[in-house]
Amino acid sequence: MTLDDVGTLDWDKGGGLLPAIVQHARTGRVLMLGYMSDAALRETLGGGRVVFYSRSRETLWTKGETSGNYLNVVDVSTDCDSDAILVLADPIGPTCHKGTESCFADAASTDAQRLGFLALLENIIANRIADQPESSYTAKLFAKGTGRIAQKVGEEGVETALAAVTRDDEGLVSECADLVFHLLVLLKSRELDLELVVEELKARHAAKG
Repeated sequence: MTLDDVGTLDWDKGGGLLPAIVQHARTGRVLMLGYMSDAALRETLGGGRVVFYSRSRETLWTKGETSGNYLNVVDVSTDCDSDAILVLADPIGPTCHKGTESCFADAASTDAQRLGFLALLENIIANRIADQPESSYTAKLFAKGTGRIAQKVGEEGVETALAAVTRDDEGLVSECADLVFHLLVLLKSRELDLELVVEELKARHAAKG
């Protein structure tokens, strides 16, 4: 959505306000529900942070303006009737004022949301590589190059297989976690990401009918 699209929404249906659902851009988890006016949506699109209209205070407010837990905008879209807004955002800290990631903290996580942590982990890895903190194992490994990272993937693969054949279930889970982590670092070293792997799996599934 662009600023030019704001006027095409059905603002009259909601008395000048439309519900805005905020969803985590990487994990898919629903973070909160708020309301936007024409001005709030324009501020959101123009400023890069989620801005709502407070029905109690009758004014615009930027999510996180007090706590610092902003919602950085990744994408904004509307539904088929143009009377509801979906915001994909990258949250800075917990979204809920109670300190939880989501205002719907009691909602059951779907399989997609649980697996969505891999996308979040991929982002964490990218940040470690970019920031290069001295204490970061990820940054130190990445600095050693693709060859060393590939060697680690091989080592973790062997350890995963050994845990499986020895029926060490707890160890298997732990080794699988190590293997997946190092695979993500390996992909990053080749400037690739997990989405490409997912798309390849989807293509294979589609080909089989």
